[in-house]
Amino acid sequence: MLKKYLFYALKPLIPRWTQLILRRKIASYKRAKYTDVWPIDPKAATPPEGWKGWPDGKKFALVLSHDVDTKKGHDQAEKLIQLEEQLGFRSCFNFVPERYGNVSANLIKMIQAKDFEVGVHGLHHDGKLFWSKQIFDQRAQKINLYLKQWNASGFTSPAMHHNFGWMHILNATHCISTFDTDPFEPQPDAAGTIFPFYVQNGHSEKGWLELPYTLPQDFTLFVIMKEKNIDIWKNKLDWVASKGGMALLNTHPDYMNFSGDRLGSEEYSAKFYENFLKYIKKEYRDSFWHVLPEELTEYILEGSIMVAA
Repeated sequence: MLKKYLFYALKPLIPRWTQLILRRKIASYKRAKYTDVWPIDPKAATPPEGWKGWPDGKKFALVLSHDVDTKKGHDQAEKLIQLEEQLGFRSCFNFVPERYGNVSANLIKMIQAKDFEVGVHGLHHDGKLFWSKQIFDQRAQKINLYLKQWNASGFTSPAMHHNFGWMHILNATHCISTFDTDPFEPQPDAAGTIFPFYVQNGHSEKGWLELPYTLPQDFTLFVIMKEKNIDIWKNKLDWVASKGGMALLNTHPDYMNFSGDRLGSEEYSAKFYENFLKYIKKEYRDSFWHVLPEELTEYILEGSIMVAA
């Protein structure tokens, strides 16, 4: 039961550079083992029953989300916003409320004033949120307070840990806690779909829209695997677009290097992300629906668009 949390339990005892070496070795093994389902799992392309498509006949949906794991990421959020604004994109920034001091109220106001979105990313990001039902219930009360305080409606789960049987007590209309396929996550039970799906509580009408990320995370590609280009992003996007799915990319300003200086051991050039956005604009122009998580959720739930249960 606790196997998926073992890394977090041992993490404080292992030097950071050793952690990276171990994760790279494991990732190399898994990459060779799971070539049939990563980065593309063909079975994930089946639309849910009753699926009516995206608005205005758009080919696919594009959702940009950022998990802000550290103080460094918090302080670099504005640089990422500027990059996206310059290219005509919007995104959601998900902050960890009690990991790196107080999240700037002015930053949250600025993000929302620009018509971007703010979400809650766990509580402490220490790997313990789902250790037990008691811990989860206690922390969920605080998470709900931050959702209300920040006027947020979305929750993203640290390390993609999740327990659908517990998460209904969160006052979130949408969550990012799964993925279509990603054998490199500590809880690798893939959702198996590139479409959003509704998670219904069996004991009440309360539920949420799950938005699985469908493009590999930046940390996996550029820090763990040390990829030197964005070909995997581009190829996966092209495939998702061809299937009419949801291209959801979850990145981290913590690991982006905006200065162009020498990269740190856990950094990659922000040019990779910038070039990916430029690729989308060039290749797909007006054929995609660029949307925030909360807007997509409203379209799906309030628009009575059928999704898989």
